[in-house]
Amino acid sequence: MTGTKTATPPRPATSTTSMSPSAQQIWRRVRGLLLALAILLAAGIALAAVRSGDQHGRLDPRSADPLGSRAVAELLKDRGVSTRVVTTLAEATEGTGPDTTLVVTQPNLLTFQQQRTLQDTTEISGGRSVLLSPGPFSLDILAPGVTAADDTPVDAREPRCSLPAARDAGSVDIGGYRYATDPPNGDACYPTDGLPSLLRVDAQAGGDTVLLGSPDLLYNERLAKQGNASLALQLLGSRPHIVWYLPSLSDPSATESGNGSGDDADGTGGQGDEDGGGNESSFLDLIPSGWLWGTLQLALAAVLAAVWRSRRLGPVVAERLPVTIRASEATEGRARLYRRANARDRAASVLRTETRTRLASLLGVPPSEAHTPEALVPAVSAQLPDTARDLRTLLFGPAPADDAALIRLTDQLDALEREVRTS
Repeated sequence: MTGTKTATPPRPATSTTSMSPSAQQIWRRVRGLLLALAILLAAGIALAAVRSGDQHGRLDPRSADPLGSRAVAELLKDRGVSTRVVTTLAEATEGTGPDTTLVVTQPNLLTFQQQRTLQDTTEISGGRSVLLSPGPFSLDILAPGVTAADDTPVDAREPRCSLPAARDAGSVDIGGYRYATDPPNGDACYPTDGLPSLLRVDAQAGGDTVLLGSPDLLYNERLAKQGNASLALQLLGSRPHIVWYLPSLSDPSATESGNGSGDDADGTGGQGDEDGGGNESSFLDLIPSGWLWGTLQLALAAVLAAVWRSRRLGPVVAERLPVTIRASEATEGRARLYRRANARDRAASVLRTETRTRLASLLGVPPSEAHTPEALVPAVSAQLPDTARDLRTLLFGPAPADDAALIRLTDQLDALEREVRTS
């Protein structure tokens, strides 16, 4: 009817042919991994918080935490022994003297120059130095002639020595590093496999140095056990004053380096630098063990995540498409993939292969010889005797050098096939 318009059904929106996953697909793929990482991160933060709470004030005579040392400081105060807490090397060396006990809580944190300065001062002070858990990194300078063996678990051990303080205290909680000295010039107590965890060596000016393999007997939570309190009071209370040195990374002396110019107290500055140079640690030795364990846990989590993701990939399964896709869309999609990968050689190979297949069926060439130049090129030449094209190069030539050459190749193949069909 005139004036009547035929209603045209709306065309479906053209769907994209891009192979890139959508944001929703990406979220579905990674949400499990992100959840696992979030749980791991939360667990790490919680564990760090708990451990930081436990380690707060470790060996600090002002701290009442389980790993603090306020209890022993209070007992010493009742016996008339004063305790002064310092955090810098300058304060520690200034406070030394014949009536002072210097307690160094973490000698392994001191630099070589700090160790040399501390050793030079305490050697002539005439007082007592108590080093808590000194290891190989600090023994060569702070206790020359003493070597450290592998550490042992902290446990109740008997003194088995003639040191009066150890005999009076009896069994104490000790372990950690074990020490050996040659020749012996002091007292060796609480041995394990023949090596002591408490070693007292004499100094030149009448003082001495006490090495404790582990500081556990000074903790608040352990002081009341075994003979820990007795040994702690006798070792630390032999002089009326205590300088309690808590090494700090903010100490200005930690950034200073020795120049080896011979300004050491014993006049052997150059030799001291040579000895200290032999103790240089590798980068891994300076990393706390907690970080190494954390890295190992993260690596294990990454491996488990990779295994979890890889198990989801099974064999390729042919499935019927849920919707019908137009051939033009499939062609455009494949072309875009080739273009994104800059695969002109692959695209040209596909075009030539399909053209040769169709030409062989038109010219009666067996399918098995369709891609053989000696069979196909003569058949095309016989069908088009007047053509001026280089058929071998066109059908079996090299890959195009650029996109323009690929387009020209497409046009030439299409024209050749059209001529064969119409000839």
